[in-house]
Amino acid sequence: MHGTFEIGVPVWRRLWLHAVGIGVILFLIVPVFIIIPMSFSSSQYFEFPPKDFSLRWYESYFHSVEWMEATWVSLRVAFFTMLLATPLGIAAAYGLTFTRHRAVPMLRATVVAPMIIPVIIVAIGVFYLYARIGLVNTIFGLVLAHTVLAIPFVVIIVTAGLRRFDTALENAAMSLGANRFLAFVTVTLPSIRRSVFAAALIALITSLDEVVVALFISLGEKATLTRRMFASLRDQVDPTIAAISTLLICVSLVVVVFYSVQASRPKK
Repeated sequence: MHGTFEIGVPVWRRLWLHAVGIGVILFLIVPVFIIIPMSFSSSQYFEFPPKDFSLRWYESYFHSVEWMEATWVSLRVAFFTMLLATPLGIAAAYGLTFTRHRAVPMLRATVVAPMIIPVIIVAIGVFYLYARIGLVNTIFGLVLAHTVLAIPFVVIIVTAGLRRFDTALENAAMSLGANRFLAFVTVTLPSIRRSVFAAALIALITSLDEVVVALFISLGEKATLTRRMFASLRDQVDPTIAAISTLLICVSLVVVVFYSVQASRPKK
């Protein structure tokens, strides 16, 4: 009787949930279908639907020294953020998962705090600190700030992978003479490589997408792409932003497809 109730009822009782889900998806996706056509417009202003199509704004982006400098800054910062946040996040996730101590919940909350605290609060704190130690408007300062924002994502993703990992395999490696670090590198890390790969990609995208902290601590030649986009949108109406947004969307799609292909491959 219970099984029949569960099979027959949810169809109409969960219609509101499906409607809300579809509404949220449309809310997130529809702007993409507006931005992409606008990036191919020949108009001097944002125009939808575009009357004439042109690649002038893509040419404007690739031929602009300022936009190229900002892109290079963002790519460097994102790459080094990924290299720094990934191992630190893995170490934190491993320690928080396998340590049995009453302080673990508090430490976990501390590590994840940058994801919960409003970014503007983090940005103000980072700016105040950097102004004192001379890291404002530096690549190193941007990398450190973005690493703080990316580590929570790495910790959450890697923790999920570690909880599915059979710890008996690592214990077996240590019983055969390997120390904990060697056992982790040779046994645990290969087993959770997909989670690590996903965490590294999320760290990369988090850095590329970040704008609030960059508004406070980067300027001029050290400005990130998103910061320059925000300034351009505030100071003037430039459809080049639509072209850059389209390129960023394409990069995100490539990353998602690449990860999906890698994740769908059978484990060796």
